[in-house]
Amino acid sequence: MVYLFCAYRDWSLKLYEKLLDIDDNFVLIKSPKKLTNSFVKKLNPEFIFFPDWSWIIPKKITDNYKCVCLHESNLPKFRGGSPLQNQIIRGITKTKTTAFFMSNGIDEGDIILQKNLSLKGKIEDIFLRMIENDFKIITKIISGKYTVKKQKGVPTLFKRRKPEESELKNLNFSKKYLYDFIRMLEDPYPNAFIKSGKRKIIFKSANLKDNKLFFQGVIE
Repeated sequence: MVYLFCAYRDWSLKLYEKLLDIDDNFVLIKSPKKLTNSFVKKLNPEFIFFPDWSWIIPKKITDNYKCVCLHESNLPKFRGGSPLQNQIIRGITKTKTTAFFMSNGIDEGDIILQKNLSLKGKIEDIFLRMIENDFKIITKIISGKYTVKKQKGVPTLFKRRKPEESELKNLNFSKKYLYDFIRMLEDPYPNAFIKSGKRKIIFKSANLKDNKLFFQGVIE
């Protein structure tokens, strides 16, 4: 039995290695060029998992295979791109990791499993929680321990953030807002920045303590 694992960022590759420790039937796909109908047909996977993917998936694949997306929101809320950022910037600190069967619509498929996910702290801390959630969810799915249900509630849809949206036009915001804006755009995302004359200040990380905002950054 084969499972395809489609991902490319460092955090999701750590998840892949963790899954290989318990089952060596996972096959990694890091590039959309490799995710072709002929390649998938040759392997005939039981499931295709997408914990970290930024490209359109061929319709022939989603129509003919069990494609499972792992999305960081309590679907049907925050469908679409950049779910972490679109929730953090709105002050949301508690959400869910949602595994669902992919369909032709954007994040509209039936829910397989969900787990609570905290959005507090640095992006790398959130990634670690995502790894644990995804690992538990995927291992349950391949063991057949799940019950499919329809999405319920009023859906909201958001676009994927663009790099230019990482710019702060000024600093006339609350310290909490600035903290969230900087931390949600820590590496590997396009970092928050502000322009000052011919210079650009890039914010790499931030910490909010005793009502004081501390940050690390570089000046270009």
